[in-house]
This record gives sequence, C-alpha cells and structure tokens, in this order.
Amino acid sequence: MPREVVALDTVSLSVQLEEFLVIIRSSGCGKSTCLMMMAGLEMHTSGSIIYNGTAVIGPGADHSLIFHPPSLYPWLSALDNSVFGLMQQDIGRKERWQHVEQFLRQIGSCDFDHKHPHDLSGEMQQRATIARALCLGTDALLMDQPFAVLDVQTHFQKQSCLLDIW
Repeated sequence: MPREVVALDTVSLSVQLEEFLVIIRSSGCGKSTCLMMMAGLEMHTSGSIIYNGTAVIGPGADHSLIFHPPSLYPWLSALDNSVFGLMQQDIGRKERWQHVEQFLRQIGSCDFDHKHPHDLSGEMQQRATIARALCLGTDALLMDQPFAVLDVQTHFQKQSCLLDIW
C-alpha cells in the first residue's frame, strides 16, 4: 500500500510588493508544489493562498510560472511560443512581436527564434519559456529552477539579466 506523502505542512509566507524572494531547501521538500499552488495550478487541501487580497483558486493573468523543465508547445516556433500569452490579450500584432523580440534579444535567443522546440537545446527552450513569461508583464513571476538547464556562465548571465529586468 503506498504511503501518503505530505508535501507541505504549516507554511506561512508573506511577500511584499517588488520583493525578490528565493526559497532554498533540499530536494523533495515541496518547493515546486508550493509554486504550483501559488500559481493556482495545484490546489491545497487546507489553509488558503491569498494574492493581492484575493484567494487563489486557479491560474490568473496577474502571475506567471516558469516551469522546470521548459514548457513549450512543440508545434510552435520559439518566437510563436514566446508571443503566445500576448495573443490572449488585447495587444496589436505588431506591438506583440516587438515586445517579444525585445525580451528574446535580452535573454539571447533571437538567432533561434524561428526554430521549433525539438530543434533547440534545453537551454534555448528555457530562454523562450522565460521570454514568454517576462513579456506578459505580470505582477508576480514564479520560477521553479529556471536556470537549471543552463551552463554555469550562461546561468550567471541570465540571473544578471533577470535582476536588471526586475
């Protein structure tokens, strides 16, 4: 009989506006579960999650989650994947593409923007995933090991880039 696993228990977290928060714990302690619940993609069994005064009961347009590993639609190019979220908003086509291309340039993916995920390295896939989340301009950016697939040098470059954007 499989035993029940408690991923999180008695967690209390408060994050202030414009605060940059990092959760560091050992593998398997519930960090990803916590992020999934904060993003509204997984439901908690007790307690509550409040964001901007409203209970989180599902995904919302005011926050983005960058998964680990990268999450791209395989039938779309890196550029199309990156612009996908903006297509759901009332933003003109030309403005969408300019906005996404700006973030792709910042994170260094422009040379591969017309390639599909299967033609990209894990690093390039993650860059497209990060660009998609950043171009949405959401209030909160939740990231689950977004730079884990990057080599050490690129990891530090992307951390610096993210801090500059923040």
